[in-house]
Parts: sequence; C-alpha cells; structure tokens
Amino acid sequence: MILIDSTSIRSFYWCDSESCEEQQKWPIVYSKSYNVHFCGVEKLHPFDAAKWENIYKRLKELISLNDNEIFLPEEATIQDLLLVHTQRYLNSLKWGWNVASIAEIPLLAFLPNIFIQRCYLRPMRYQTRGSMMAGQLAVDRGWAINIGGGFHHCGKDRGGGFCPYADITLMIESLFKSRPNEVKKIMIVDLDAHQGNGYERDFLGNSKVFIMDVYNSRIYPQDTEAKKAIHCKIELHYYTQDAEYLDKVESCLERSLRAFHPDLLVYNAGTDILEGDTLGRLSITPQGVIRRDELVFMKARERRVPIVMLTSGGYTKQSALVIAESIANLHGLGLISKN
Repeated sequence: MILIDSTSIRSFYWCDSESCEEQQKWPIVYSKSYNVHFCGVEKLHPFDAAKWENIYKRLKELISLNDNEIFLPEEATIQDLLLVHTQRYLNSLKWGWNVASIAEIPLLAFLPNIFIQRCYLRPMRYQTRGSMMAGQLAVDRGWAINIGGGFHHCGKDRGGGFCPYADITLMIESLFKSRPNEVKKIMIVDLDAHQGNGYERDFLGNSKVFIMDVYNSRIYPQDTEAKKAIHCKIELHYYTQDAEYLDKVESCLERSLRAFHPDLLVYNAGTDILEGDTLGRLSITPQGVIRRDELVFMKARERRVPIVMLTSGGYTKQSALVIAESIANLHGLGLISKN
C-alpha cells in the first residue's frame, strides 16, 4: 500500500542545511489541478469552482508567494484511498448518478464517467493528497495550510455534500500509521457552517481523536448518529452574528484544549459562515472570519500544538478573498511564517 509517510514527505523539502532550497518553502499546499471545470456545468452549483485558484492568486499578491515556494501535491492513488475507503465505495464513484448525488449537480448523472473523473473526481483526488501532505508538513514545521480539502461530509463508505473523498480521515489515519511516535492524539476543530458528519462517523468511539464542532443545527446534514462522536458541540441558530459566534468558538476551544492535549490540531476552516452564504445561513462578517482563524491559530501556537488548516466549504464569490486575507493576517501577526 502506498502512503505518504515521514520519509517521503521529508524527501520533498528536508535537509540538514538551513539554506536548503526546499526548507525555504512555505508549508502551503496547492496545485492548479485542484480546480473544477465542467465546461460551464459547474455554474449549476452554488459553489465557486474557481475558489482555490482565486485564493492562491490573492495570496501571491498579499504575502508575495511565488510558484516555487509552495508544495505541489500529486494525485491521490487508489492505494492511498484504500487506506480508509472500501473498494465498494470507490467502485460506486464510477456511476454517474452516485457522483451527481454527492456533487449535488443532477446533470452529472447523464455525463460519461470519463468526463466526471477528469473534471470533478480528479481535482478532488489532488486536494485529498494535498490534505495528507499538509498533515505531514504541519507535524514537521508546526503549521501547514492546504488551499483546498476539508471534505467533512465524506466518510469511509459514503460521500455527500460535495465531498467524494474522506481527506480528513485519510490524513489522520495516515499520520497514526506513519508517525506513531510523534502523533498519538489528534483534535479536529470544525468551524464550517455544517456538521462534519463524515469523519465523525469514522471516529465514533476512537479515544485518540477529539472532535469539536460548531455548526448551524438547522441545516444539512443533521446526522444524529454522527453527533455522538462530538466531544465539544455548539449548535448555532440561523443568522448568528460575530459577537455571539466568536465568544462561543473561543470558549469551546478553551474547554477542548484543557480537556485534551493533542499532538496535532486539524482545523476545518469553512467560510460558509459568511453573511450572504445561502447554504450556511449564518451572518458572520469577513472581519469575524479573520478573527476566528486568528483565535484558532493563536490557541494552538501558544500551546505549541502543530496545526493544519483546510479551507472546506464557502459558497460565495467573496469567500476566496476572505480566506486569502485571513491567511495574510496570520502572517502579519507572526502566527505563521515561512521559516
């Protein structure tokens, strides 16, 4: 079975010399292959299919990134995916009707599978490998950001909510397998507007994984069984605003970090909490999102807990710019840096 392990990730960037070219890279993971293109069909979904490209373009302007200073993931292989997914589930992705249901684009049911693979599933596999790579980088560098991923509605044997692969479960299981001496306990902090039911079902009853989830209780997926896996839960109501939201996030995070001392914090930083996002139905301002991300990184960094951020949901054109500005703010505050 081919996995991303500590040896292979270090081969991307590690050397003994501080002047090593790879050591000068930001622990930011992105590929132009992340972006979804359906020849216009993607416009039938509220998701901004160019979100990841737009984040990266704006980040290049804000913190002077260049293409040689980030990490480029490869496409996740079948062997990678089989670490957690069943063969039966992967086979089901060959059926257009099933992928259409997961992607929430009914028209996909009528398109050839080769088209679906190339235009939708292949980009998602790149993002999935990006999450796995970012997890390894975070352990070694203290932080990492995958400009993509966060497919929190997908579990081992089923997808949904635009999430065809369980990248969070894959990241965590691959770290437990490849870094057993360094990574024994992991905390998931999920601040996407939706409940993270995919990985919650996967880690139900697993004492090595602590789950904090803050979400709008009135919207998809309302998965009662998955909620049993949540250790610190905040269920929000429609159109919650900045002050209440930030207070609840901070208090829940403090309680979680006092109760559980992780070796890695997986931060699912969805921006579908933004005011005007019709799928999240919350009313958080861009400044509220930036402050939220600042809080999470600050709490992790002051405790010296490595943190990996995934961009997850966010369904407005504004989302990409807010994410980029938030990452630039983290840099400006010294919470993240290249070295």
